[in-house]
Amino acid sequence: MEILSSRVLLRPADLGRSRQFYRDVLGLAVYREFGPADDPSVVFFLGQGLLEVSGHGPGPVGTSLMIWLQVRDVRAEHSRLAAAGVRVVREPTVEPWGLTEMRIEDPDGVPIVLVEVPADHPLRRDPR
Repeated sequence: MEILSSRVLLRPADLGRSRQFYRDVLGLAVYREFGPADDPSVVFFLGQGLLEVSGHGPGPVGTSLMIWLQVRDVRAEHSRLAAAGVRVVREPTVEPWGLTEMRIEDPDGVPIVLVEVPADHPLRRDPR
């Protein structure tokens, strides 16, 4: 199989609330909007991928979905997001595998992991 493009699709309970969270609170850049001008669906840039927030979910979000976002400074994002009223599920913690991670939730309870890769971590070193 040759994958030409991909994105995560998120069907929120309240499209406007989730659109505002991902655009204004997290600050994700908009790739494109579509649908009605007064209540558009949005596709956001998500690093090397895309996140589409569109439609309306039929019920509670399943527990198998999680969004993983690498950021430059987890502690700075923690301060910014906590001040914005985002639910912080887990404070920034250095994990046994060397990454600094924190967990938040979107307005529908979708888990979001914010990750900082320290400068000396193997993910940043060129193994060649």
